[in-house]
Amino acid sequence: MRDALSEMSRRQLVKWAGGLLGTAVVGSAAVAVSSGTASAAVASSTKFDLTASSSELLREIGLQDVRVLQSFSFDNTNKHIYTVGLVQGSRQLPGESRQYTGDERSANGDLVVTRLDLTGAEIGRMYLKGFGHGVQIAAEPSGNSAYLWTETDAVASTDSSGNTNGWGSKLARFKFANGTVLTTGSSQLTKFSPVSGADRTTVAIDPVNSRLAVRYRVGGVFKFGLYDLATFKSGTFTPLATATQPTGSAYSDFQGFTSLGQYLYMLDGNAYTYANSTTTTPTNPDGNTYITRIDWNTGSVSDRQLTKAAQSLYFREPEGLAIQIPDTSNTAACRLVMGFASESSATATDKMASFYYKSSLI
Repeated sequence: MRDALSEMSRRQLVKWAGGLLGTAVVGSAAVAVSSGTASAAVASSTKFDLTASSSELLREIGLQDVRVLQSFSFDNTNKHIYTVGLVQGSRQLPGESRQYTGDERSANGDLVVTRLDLTGAEIGRMYLKGFGHGVQIAAEPSGNSAYLWTETDAVASTDSSGNTNGWGSKLARFKFANGTVLTTGSSQLTKFSPVSGADRTTVAIDPVNSRLAVRYRVGGVFKFGLYDLATFKSGTFTPLATATQPTGSAYSDFQGFTSLGQYLYMLDGNAYTYANSTTTTPTNPDGNTYITRIDWNTGSVSDRQLTKAAQSLYFREPEGLAIQIPDTSNTAACRLVMGFASESSATATDKMASFYYKSSLI
């Protein structure tokens, strides 16, 4: 994914004196919302040791459609992984009069969701038309399935390289339904606009503390807000804390985020590059994939570390972060999982997904 880090200009954490008024919409009906005063602090918690080694969860598995992984989330209750990517070119979905190119799908923000079990086997998929780029998603378990949180109501934007992508301007919550195609007008959606005037709105979930972390852009600046999940769903958008995304020459392309307890985690980096199509050793074999840990309470970057997880992949682009709880009876033992998109060679069309994690908490 590519998401204009150059548009940000400062690094800080701010407590909001009052909540921003937003809107929750179910189908076409608006739900009343309220505002209030943000909490003074987020309770202290353990944090992932970013210097610890990484372990492999799944390596080079196939997803629905052939484009790269964009992000993912865990349904820890049902032991499922939900991934999201852009719909492939030449795919004709039910109700469509023709096939669309990959560029058209990107500009429109058409996404494909793949549901996997923990072996990497595909056990379901659905399509989302006009939703966004899939920067980050969240899974909220419900019975033997899950509600998914994604961006929606994509707005197309062309970058300096001439690439046009659709980016979500709101959030949507909907029940996963295998084999279905949703549009931004589908009645199954509940839509949320937690920050007035924001765009590029995406979401991650803290499954241990039942919180949502929301990333959004206001006035060209990317920020994050942390919310109680139940309160957010009720239409009250009072952040527990907010943060401005760090930027500068040290940071490359933003690739995902998640939150656990007191800390926000951010992923940035780029794919390997090669001197030519026959070379198998990248020009930078260590890559430039970093995980940054930010304290919600102080605004400081408490750690930032290069990760060499999945270093041996041929094509290796970081794509998404999520929290996994392997045993839901022991939520103190969880994992910070990184996603990577890959392919087997310079001419390959077999786009694959890999997942690696850190589990050492301090």
